[in-house]
Amino acid sequence: MIDLSGKSAVVTGAASGIGRATAELLAELGASVTVVDLDGEGAREVAKGFGGLAAAADVSKAADCEAAVAAAAGAFGGVDILVNNAGIIRRSTVLDITEDDWDLVMAVNIKSVMLMSRYAVPHMIARGGGSIVNTGSGWGIKGGGRAISYCASKGAVVNMTRAMAIDHGPDGIRVNCVCPGDTATPMLAEEARQLGESPDAFLAEAADRPLRRIGQPRDIAQSIAYLASEASGFVSGAVLTVDGAGTA
Repeated sequence: MIDLSGKSAVVTGAASGIGRATAELLAELGASVTVVDLDGEGAREVAKGFGGLAAAADVSKAADCEAAVAAAAGAFGGVDILVNNAGIIRRSTVLDITEDDWDLVMAVNIKSVMLMSRYAVPHMIARGGGSIVNTGSGWGIKGGGRAISYCASKGAVVNMTRAMAIDHGPDGIRVNCVCPGDTATPMLAEEARQLGESPDAFLAEAADRPLRRIGQPRDIAQSIAYLASEASGFVSGAVLTVDGAGTA
């Protein structure tokens, strides 16, 4: 039911995890995909797998975002889909987080959404519309322990999505947010390391939810593909929780 043939998609944080699964799935569905990541080598490896374009970029920096979007538009004639997926986590409380870590999380998780959208939206307007999908988190809807900066940033992404949907709906641009639960990605393993916990035990605890399993990157990618496509043509400003009923 989903056909993205002729569409140009840009996916950030796409060298691994949810971003990689999303880039690969959008390509399977016919889109021309630009893989954007700070890890340029990783981005090139992913893009090579389906004949896409790789763009090494620090998405917290305006010049890098502008260049990545321009490269996508130049290679594929424009931009129809933007997936703002890049993100990081620093597990800490308000008492022990450093100012540098706070600023970094806000730059990568929030500022990047603003910057990438700023440069992609004019291309979407030129093509008569488009779709932006932001990756939030279950912790953007409810709180979590020792994750003050992450919860703050993902809560911001959720409400930014609503504001952007209002602003750009008249341009034919839909803006939605996917909020994953714990998903088997390198970032989840990094969380275990930051907390000093066994990765295996951490993943087992993360699977303690009604569906009795942890999320897989493809689970989240499928929801992003739905929101990116015309199958969700009247869906905008929505927050889709994909977490095996964890927040329920």
